[in-house]
Amino acid sequence: MRNLANSLERLTAAIGRAAAWLVVIVVVLEFALVVARYLFSLGSIWASETVIYAHAAMFLLAAAWTLQTNGHVRVDIFYANARPRTKALVDLAGAVVFLLPFAVVLLWLSTPYAARSWAVLERSQEASGLPLVFLLKTMIPVFAVLMGLQGVAQIIRSGTLLIPPPKGEGGRRSRPGGGRITPPRSLRSRPSPQAGRD
Repeated sequence: MRNLANSLERLTAAIGRAAAWLVVIVVVLEFALVVARYLFSLGSIWASETVIYAHAAMFLLAAAWTLQTNGHVRVDIFYANARPRTKALVDLAGAVVFLLPFAVVLLWLSTPYAARSWAVLERSQEASGLPLVFLLKTMIPVFAVLMGLQGVAQIIRSGTLLIPPPKGEGGRRSRPGGGRITPPRSLRSRPSPQAGRD
């Protein structure tokens, strides 16, 4: 299960890091638009819409990675000073009760919405706008899938911390915090008295 969690988190992290580079496009284009408008009285609808598309893609595609790195805003009352097991319990409950149901409902509602846009290859209402509205709407169900996958990874990691494996290395019982339990001296095997005579 840990391998599954690692694979899911590698996927969301790779997509999130790639989407984070869209901030460069947003900054450069927005700066160019401001300069062109106020210095040369020029404007560009396609450039303005590109900023909107890149801004939306950056947030929707990087949200799961942000959740993985604990980068979302948190109204923290007791979580920061809680014990690791308490944090794991909060993360588990949050993923099961809130995150996964939200992802499932959003995917259920947004998939037909995006499918209708694909059916007509929806484009911008502006004559010189981008003909890619269907791609913009597709990011909504993709966002739901990525958040759901990250929620599954969070559930696995929290469950692993709350329910440690019963066996450690070598088949011995393990402590809840990890590591093998060393048997007491009275239970350790002693050399036979005849072994020293031989």
